[in-house]
Amino acid sequence: MSVLDHHAVDINPRISEAEVRDYIALLKPRVMSLVIFTALVGMAMAPGHFHWVLAITSLLCIAVGAGASGALNMALEGDIDAKMSRTANRPIPRGRITRPEAMTFGMTLAFFSVMTLGILVNWIAGALLAFTIFFYVVIYTMGLKRWTAQNIVIGGAAGALPPVVAWAAVTGTVDVEPLLLFAIIFFWTPPHFWALALFRSDDYARAGIPMLPNVAGPDATRLQILLYTIVLIAVAAAPWALGYFDAIYGVVSLILGAGMLVLAINVYMRRERSQSLRATRKLFAFSILYLFVLFATLLAEVVFRALAPMVGGA
Repeated sequence: MSVLDHHAVDINPRISEAEVRDYIALLKPRVMSLVIFTALVGMAMAPGHFHWVLAITSLLCIAVGAGASGALNMALEGDIDAKMSRTANRPIPRGRITRPEAMTFGMTLAFFSVMTLGILVNWIAGALLAFTIFFYVVIYTMGLKRWTAQNIVIGGAAGALPPVVAWAAVTGTVDVEPLLLFAIIFFWTPPHFWALALFRSDDYARAGIPMLPNVAGPDATRLQILLYTIVLIAVAAAPWALGYFDAIYGVVSLILGAGMLVLAINVYMRRERSQSLRATRKLFAFSILYLFVLFATLLAEVVFRALAPMVGGA
């Protein structure tokens, strides 16, 4: 079966009886919330004045673009989702929405999010949003995910781009600061998802997805998690080390990094199955907290800098 044939298999060709909540599920709202938050930080860091209407428009377009990517991803992966316990309740495997409906929904959202951002804000941001959607849907979903164990590493670039898109919405350019945010998310992605892959390896094996634990083995995956975590700690400290942020951010990044490192070492050391499952679940859960607190600290420092002159003047 060719790649095109493989993706052309329809899970449920009949007309669906979808409700609004089913279409919301297609948007991957949890992923969308992370996209909005990281984009907000990128926007807040950008220099210059940005009208609040354009700011809200930009965030909405980025959010809708992320939702479009999620819908198209689910449309293309209905066969995979049906085989995995983690995703079996998604709208397409359950027969709530057909694959053509999901494709139409996703393509419509993608088109309007990119065009709205380009026309109302600027075309640099619009082009970056279009590239983000293309990368996630075509490069990652259709290309990398089914064929290489490095799917998460390369595909992580799509999830790391929202702060860059948001920065470009404000400035019309791309600079070092948003690229640092990109790098943080990029290097955070492998330990986060490989921890998930370790305790969901049976799911991925059943679906035929070549995740690292199923291709290289659990021990090689544990080592890769540890190595990427070490790189992540250094990259996350870079905004402070390069002078873009103050010591408060630096201290928080190092404390959070120490927590990630301890848990990554624990994952590396725990080889017995029950202990390994607990260790990987802890790392996966903490990694979510890690990224949220790190970006929340960046946002808090930006807000403090903005308010400090007003407080001082008062």
